[in-house]
Amino acid sequence: VLSLCCEACKKVIFHVPSELEADTLVGRVDLKECLPSAEFISSSDGNFKVLEDGSVYTTSALSLSAEKKTFTILLKDIQEQVQKKIHVDLVKEEKKTPKTRHARDTILKRTKRRWGPIPSVMIENSLGPFPLQIQQVQSDTAQNYTIFYSASGPGIDQDPKGLFYIERETGNIFATRAVDREQYPSFQIICFATTPDGYSPEVPLVHTIRIEDDNDNAPYFTQDLFEFCVPENSRPGVVVGKVTAEDRDEPYTLHTTLKYRIVSQTPPITPAFSLHGDTGVISVLLPQLDRELVPSYTLLVEVRDMAGQPFGLCTTGTVVVKIEDMNDNAPSFKQLQYETRVEENRVNVEILRVSVVDLDEPGSPGSGAVYEIIRGNDDQAFEITTDKNTNEGILCVVKGLDYEAAKQRVVVIGVNNEAPYVLAPHSQQLSQSTCSVTVHVLDMDEGPVFKPCLLRLDVKECEDVGTAIGRYVAEDPETGNSEGIRYRIPPGQCNWINIDDRSGEVRTVRVLDRDLGEMRRGQCNVTVLAIDRNGKTGTGTIQVCIVPGNKNVPRIAQTDYIMCRDRKPICLTAEDGDEAPYSAPFVYRITDRNLASMWKLTPHDDNSWYLSPKSDIPYGIYEIPVSVIDNGGKIGENIVRVNLCDCVTPTECDGRTRQLSGGNVTLGLWAILAMILGSLLLLLILITICGCCRGGVMHRQVTDDCANHNLIISNTEAPGEEVMDHNIIPLQNTCDQGGYGVKTGDQQTFEMVKGRGHTLESVKGGGHQTLGSVKEAGQPMMDTCRYSYSEWHNFTHPRLGEKVHLCRQDEELKHSEDYLLSYNYEGKGSLAGSVGCCSDQHEEEALDFLDQLEPKFRTLAETCIKR
Repeated sequence: VLSLCCEACKKVIFHVPSELEADTLVGRVDLKECLPSAEFISSSDGNFKVLEDGSVYTTSALSLSAEKKTFTILLKDIQEQVQKKIHVDLVKEEKKTPKTRHARDTILKRTKRRWGPIPSVMIENSLGPFPLQIQQVQSDTAQNYTIFYSASGPGIDQDPKGLFYIERETGNIFATRAVDREQYPSFQIICFATTPDGYSPEVPLVHTIRIEDDNDNAPYFTQDLFEFCVPENSRPGVVVGKVTAEDRDEPYTLHTTLKYRIVSQTPPITPAFSLHGDTGVISVLLPQLDRELVPSYTLLVEVRDMAGQPFGLCTTGTVVVKIEDMNDNAPSFKQLQYETRVEENRVNVEILRVSVVDLDEPGSPGSGAVYEIIRGNDDQAFEITTDKNTNEGILCVVKGLDYEAAKQRVVVIGVNNEAPYVLAPHSQQLSQSTCSVTVHVLDMDEGPVFKPCLLRLDVKECEDVGTAIGRYVAEDPETGNSEGIRYRIPPGQCNWINIDDRSGEVRTVRVLDRDLGEMRRGQCNVTVLAIDRNGKTGTGTIQVCIVPGNKNVPRIAQTDYIMCRDRKPICLTAEDGDEAPYSAPFVYRITDRNLASMWKLTPHDDNSWYLSPKSDIPYGIYEIPVSVIDNGGKIGENIVRVNLCDCVTPTECDGRTRQLSGGNVTLGLWAILAMILGSLLLLLILITICGCCRGGVMHRQVTDDCANHNLIISNTEAPGEEVMDHNIIPLQNTCDQGGYGVKTGDQQTFEMVKGRGHTLESVKGGGHQTLGSVKEAGQPMMDTCRYSYSEWHNFTHPRLGEKVHLCRQDEELKHSEDYLLSYNYEGKGSLAGSVGCCSDQHEEEALDFLDQLEPKFRTLAETCIKR
């Protein structure tokens, strides 16, 4: 590729081959001469790109079909708004006639390319002489063309400018002055080889010039002063710290290989530390570091490059090692005996200061004293604390001393440190230092003293005013008695009690009720003063506590109830505002004798009892007086109103009585018509029923045989047990002959027996009739023998009366054993007949009709017939 430089902003002509590969250098254009401040560079042809240094490259493979190709390079200065153009012409180069080869040219020889030399090396801080040749670049195409060499890059046309240059004809590279490697470790320059007409037969060469390091920098420590701490009595080998140094010379060379050593130690005694030469780690060397002897050490250390060789460069630094205090010295008292005085009954007063000696560092936990009283303070009358400023022990009296009890006291004080004691190497365990203090108690005229100082008095709730609840007296310590002492209660306290000024007797001044105002908390503290003849006073406290009393009577919470036909017991629950033991458990009583015979009470729990009827009492409203007695014996009278109603659920009988109001009631026209139509309809229904009943009675004849085909349900599944005479009681009945009822539990069963095994049972209070149940069952038996209940009753009533009469006349009670049986009511009867032996033994053949029953009833029939 031929390159031809031309004047700025004028047409540029490049001679190029007809075929150009991608990324091929076409030539260079001097852009700065055309527009030095160009910020935007572009090409009008996308097949070419222009770099900032003016180099023109192809972007893709290109073939010049015509002899000439033209495009434009556009330069813009956006700030100055200046725009210039450079026209570029590409012209095909003419092919040269190849040279005639001689016979010797046919021999191939391998030659070394001189256009890519190895990187150049220049010694740092070289002394010259300058200019100093450092390398030569040559192009192999110089054999065919006249080649001119040029270069650009750092050190040539970039900072530092003028450091290197290249000879145009020879390609020799020269340095003009010395270079500092720490500032410029290497340079990369671009070398060009061109023909006089601008053609570049070689690709631009990137050549590296490396600056070889010279040991011109001494190592230096990273800190001016290194400070470390190590506990005293540390063992040898314990790491104290590490010193570090750096060197600006080239890394990983002898110029930066450093060695450390300790030059000197202050104080100049036995060496206490060692310094690792390669790492700079300082360790303990002396087995005993005693802070009390040497509190700190100063080390002068040296670092040298060239691996510590004598000709290496070196620097020194300072290291200060402080010895940290450990509690290896126990405190000891300056005196072993102390004496002091104090007046009796004085409290919170300082009586003595004691001091100790400790060789550990002042102000540290190892020297801080902690005092304690070892002996002589069983009543906790003394207390000792530490003055943080002076480290002295302050002995105080916190509870008054009594001269009459002891004229002098002896206490023993011990001392320790805040930090635990550390045993130094090769030393023995020390014992705790102690001292004794003798305290002389001075006799003083004292005021009265209450014993006890706090008196608790319990007062029952709602006691009468003026009730004596106790006595609170004080004694004179000098005389040991209460003569001449007067008492009073200072004002401003709760006015529940007062105290007699001479005897000290305590009485109530109010009725104490825990449900009122300030008494809700149940207690009050009252301060009492005692004054002797000399005006000396003493104080005591009375704690008045209100004990719950039996002030409330128990009441039944709910007193209105509705009881239906199931007669389920009613649960009565009482409430009492008192606390235990004056509340539950409660005892219930019915105070009216007549009602007590009809109603009964049974316990449920401590608060509730059940109320239930004893027998079948008639329906109605009963007002039952019930007394409730609490655990304290207080009785509360209550009236329980029970509406015994013929109902299934209480909502059917709410107990309210409907009454017409006394005012005038006016009926409307439609209401009158409705009443008239209803009356007529009711009359028509009654006439129809009466007619039907008469017809049935006239045409139906009742015979004994019909009864043989009717099975009366008796709800009895086994023969009854023998009934004792004292359980058979007469029952009132409308029949002249009467009958007997069997009393079983709380219900009565009246059973009348007719011959041929048919039973008619009426259970009183159960609302159940056997014959009616049979008719409702609708068994597919002989319809001609079905009768109404009234007809059947009229038929069986006289015959049952005869049987009962026979039972009365029979002395051996054989008839009663067979006919009067005791059965419990089991609810509504089933469709199956009775299996009891209720028929006469002589009428056994009358049971043949059972053979016509369904198969499922044959088993029952066989049990009734005695084969």
